[in-house]
Amino acid sequence: MRLKRRRLLWRSIRSRRQLTPVNERTELIQKDQVLAFVVLRNEMQRLPYFLTHYRRLGVGHFLIVANDCTDGSAEFLAQQPDVSLWRTDASYKSARFGVDWLTWLQFRYGHGYWCLTVDVDELLIYPHHDQRPLPALTQRLDATGAQALGALMLDLYPKGPLGTADTADDPIAALPWFDAGPYRAIRQEPMQNLWLQGGARERVFFPDAPARGPTLNKLPLVKWSRRYAYANSTHSILPPRLNLEWDGPPAISGTEQLSGVLLHTKFLPGVLERSGEEKTRREHFGQPDQFDAYYDAIGTAPDLWHPGAQRFEDWQQLTRLGLMSTGGWSD
Repeated sequence: MRLKRRRLLWRSIRSRRQLTPVNERTELIQKDQVLAFVVLRNEMQRLPYFLTHYRRLGVGHFLIVANDCTDGSAEFLAQQPDVSLWRTDASYKSARFGVDWLTWLQFRYGHGYWCLTVDVDELLIYPHHDQRPLPALTQRLDATGAQALGALMLDLYPKGPLGTADTADDPIAALPWFDAGPYRAIRQEPMQNLWLQGGARERVFFPDAPARGPTLNKLPLVKWSRRYAYANSTHSILPPRLNLEWDGPPAISGTEQLSGVLLHTKFLPGVLERSGEEKTRREHFGQPDQFDAYYDAIGTAPDLWHPGAQRFEDWQQLTRLGLMSTGGWSD
């Protein structure tokens, strides 16, 4: 695992040659800020709400890689005073789905900082997030000796066929439904990473092959060291001890560790066209041929809603359902 980590770090350092700075404002980064690291492609639909959400949570600076953007995303981000922006037209897949680029930026700018790594369709919430910003959360994590915050990626969806919901400035309002379960998790060797599966996408798109369903565990918030490297998106990380920072949602782990939820807004209007495009580009899966049926199924505009669906209310609801925990971080 040590050799694997070194190889990942080396390839990320080499990948810096693929990044061209557009507006690099890293001199504005201040001590004790929480930094957000993001790779995106053509996300103007989500970007305004994404930035508002994370600014409200207390992100101090965004370090963003715009990959092959053609919809104005890069131009919009270049105008944001709290964003450092790089662009690249290199292969997203060849860069380990953008992880190499972000690992380089974390190596260069994130050492010693709490670093948040998310996709633009992921909105982090955690206990008391409406009253306590991210610096308060990281102070709590520091006080308890935690080095990372675990989170369940929770798929949100509309009621009715995909692609027919009204476009809304607030993606949570457009996609208010989710599956409270079932979820399951195991530990994997040799990295000791969690493998958490279940939920809406597995129920609808992989009912006969659940092992191919999406991986839902993430470690999006980490007290970074330049010795660290994500191994598979933010699903797993090296060194392996960091993967033990979270045992999964309390509903399946039985443990009460402070944790969060990533509200996943993949199914906004436009998902049908985007899925067709991504099937053609073949940049999103290691073995894309195995996922052609997945893209085709999205293209049929299925209705993900079912009678057991839960309507999203607030973070308290998710703690009651056992999908995240306060970990004793009381009122």
